[in-house]
Amino acid sequence: MSLTDQSQITFAYREELTHDEQHVPMILSAIDPLTYAGYPMGEYGVIAVASLSIFCGGHLIGDYKAQSRVTKPYSMYAQPTHRELDDAVRVAVRKKIDRELYADSARLAAAAGQTE
Repeated sequence: MSLTDQSQITFAYREELTHDEQHVPMILSAIDPLTYAGYPMGEYGVIAVASLSIFCGGHLIGDYKAQSRVTKPYSMYAQPTHRELDDAVRVAVRKKIDRELYADSARLAAAAGQTE
């Protein structure tokens, strides 16, 4: 991706999501009265690993990596959707990269100016 068709600045962004799940054994849930009162039976989780590389011409001028994990419990009566978890973890990992990018903006601007 680039800023315009003629831009020397290009970006490469990658996200990987990994889903996990933890359960209370079904036999325990079946005999536990708290299960029927809505007590969590487990949790769903998503881990996002993201990277952003910024190039000016063929030169790497910025490389940023971030990781985040989001978990939500589920019960017999309510469960988070995968989409809800995916969206939350993507927002979290992108915020981390945005903070790094903002903190590094002066150096990036100087590096982009030097390579032109």
